[in-house]
Amino acid sequence: MSKILAINAGSSSLKWRLFEMPAEQVIAKGSAERIGQKLGEIKVIANGQKWEQELCVSSHQVAVEMLLKALTENQIITDFSEIVGVGHRVVAGGEIFHQSILIDEQVLEQIESLAEYAPLHNPAEAAGIRAFMTALPNVPEVAVFDTSFHQTLPAVNYLYSIPYEYYEEYGARKYGAHGTSYRYVSQRTAELLQQPLTNLKMVIAHLGNGVSLDAIKDGQSFNTSMGFTPLAGATMGTRSGDIDASLVAFLEEKLDLSAEQTIDLLNTKSGLPGLSGVSSDMRDLLASEATNPRAKVAVAIFIDRIVQYIGAYTAQMNGLDTLVFTAGIGENEAEIRSRIAHALSYLGIEIDEKVNATTHGVEQMISTSSSKVKVLVVPTNEELMIARDVVTLGGIK
Repeated sequence: MSKILAINAGSSSLKWRLFEMPAEQVIAKGSAERIGQKLGEIKVIANGQKWEQELCVSSHQVAVEMLLKALTENQIITDFSEIVGVGHRVVAGGEIFHQSILIDEQVLEQIESLAEYAPLHNPAEAAGIRAFMTALPNVPEVAVFDTSFHQTLPAVNYLYSIPYEYYEEYGARKYGAHGTSYRYVSQRTAELLQQPLTNLKMVIAHLGNGVSLDAIKDGQSFNTSMGFTPLAGATMGTRSGDIDASLVAFLEEKLDLSAEQTIDLLNTKSGLPGLSGVSSDMRDLLASEATNPRAKVAVAIFIDRIVQYIGAYTAQMNGLDTLVFTAGIGENEAEIRSRIAHALSYLGIEIDEKVNATTHGVEQMISTSSSKVKVLVVPTNEELMIARDVVTLGGIK
């Protein structure tokens, strides 16, 4: 049995899972939160127990050192040599990385060079990688890119209608996101349906704080809702989704904002709380929509934008035979799934409301036997995809 770490580093956090492979069993998981702030937090969950400690976590390097120390102190491992590989989620791979890759110094520098495509993510992820390369110098490190799954998009779906030289010179195109999630969910759905993925016309609705939709045709990503950055697409937890570029310039002038401040506004203060004035949590909105008109319209807009994308992708693929819900809202909010399915009833979608109402965070077919489109809930598992890529690329047995 081999122990592999799957790492997801954010700007101020580092989340991880320790897998035993090839059994694909999670031995432990945890996080370091509020990195770089005065008071951070370390969490470790293993063997049914949870350890938490508040202390200063000054950098990603320190977070990695604390993680490794926690693994030994809590007797999850006896020696660092038990860890035979580390996989890292990286948001932006640009057009450089079309698949996961073993990391060396050149690859790490390329990841750092792509920071402008994901300024909140790539620098932190690169810092996490460098910290592990220092702490575990003889262990294979693998980068798994959110964008690589979408490198199969046809030009008609990834190009923007702006001067072509901007794409050639600056890489101005749609890259998408959530690719590791889509890779796992699409493969798992095909397994559950006992059909080749290449035979399915599928839309996956990744509905969490970040929301995106992906059309999968001929076994590959065909179109996706997020764009040059994860800001584009449907209405999200705190992100606006699609917006007229002229409105951006209008708001900058009216509110006297810099471009950076405007992007922050659209990323962190828009979406569900911006519309509702209540919360970014869908549970709060559903609980208050009966008495709060703004909460009600926020939920309606959330559903409407998702329905628009599913309808558009169905038209582009000339049909739809599989619809999959995943991520926090998709896996757990039966009411949202029901309303989306009802809005798509013209496609012949019928869900079993009793089955849907009792499905929370588990794999489940929720459509009826007479539905023309199979509708499923398939919980995502990005960390497992990362661990699998480490095994494959690291030559681990």
